[in-house]
Amino acid sequence: MEKQIEMKVRISTRAVYHKVAEVEIEIPDMKADEVDEYLNDNENIYTDVIDDKLSKAEYEFGSGYDCCDGDWTDETSDSEWRYDIKGMNYGGHL
Repeated sequence: MEKQIEMKVRISTRAVYHKVAEVEIEIPDMKADEVDEYLNDNENIYTDVIDDKLSKAEYEFGSGYDCCDGDWTDETSDSEWRYDIKGMNYGGHL
């Protein structure tokens, strides 16, 4: 009778969760194509507020790539920052 060989198997899982936070801020009236530069030059007016909201946001299952009407464009990225001008079909990445 042959001796049965004992085998070991490792079971693994990888689950991805995400958080989304957003804030609305007022900025001076300017051309739409100048907004990204203004936001990059004035990060101090929104980064602390959005970081606080992000820390309080609930985790949701999945990458978040296709959620929240965010117009996310980089599925391979761990995070994305973008802006959208209210009332206009204009925005982009920060």
